Amino acid sequence: MSVLIDNRQNKKAALPSKTKQAAQAILNALDCPDAELSILIVDDPQIAALNKDYLNRSGPTNVIAFPMREGDFTDISPNLLGDVVISIDTAEREARAADIQPEERFLELLIHGILHLLGYDHETDEDEALRMEEKTRELMGLIGGY
Repeated sequence: MSVLIDNRQNKKAALPSKTKQAAQAILNALDCPDAELSILIVDDPQIAALNKDYLNRSGPTNVIAFPMREGDFTDISPNLLGDVVISIDTAEREARAADIQPEERFLELLIHGILHLLGYDHETDEDEALRMEEKTRELMGLIGGY
C-alpha cells in the first residue's frame, strides 16, 4: 500500500500523517489494503483550473477523482487506484455551512473521492447516489475518529 500526500496550498496546515492514516483505514474498510493512492490538497483557484481543464466545468468544486482503473492499461499497475484532489477552501466553507469541523468535512471528501476511484458514481443514477451516500456514512462511522 502506498498513499502519497501532496499539499499544494499554503492557507491551512495539512496533516499528512493523519490524512495518510485515514486513507489507509478507508482502503482497509473497502477491502483494498494494498491499493495505491495519491491525495492532492489544493486551494480553490487550483481546483477550479482542474475542474475546467478536465471536466469542462466552471469554478471550484470540493473534490475531483482521477481513476486509474479505467481504460486500456489498467493491468499494468492493478493496485493503482488514482488521484483524489481536495480543495481545502471549499471543504472549510462547506464545513461552516454544515456546522461541522473542517477535519470532518475533509474526511467526508476523502471518502467520497476514494469511492469515485472504486467506481461509485452519484451523478448518473439516483440509486447509485444513495448507495454512495450510505457507504460514506458507514465509513465515517468506522473511521470518524481520525
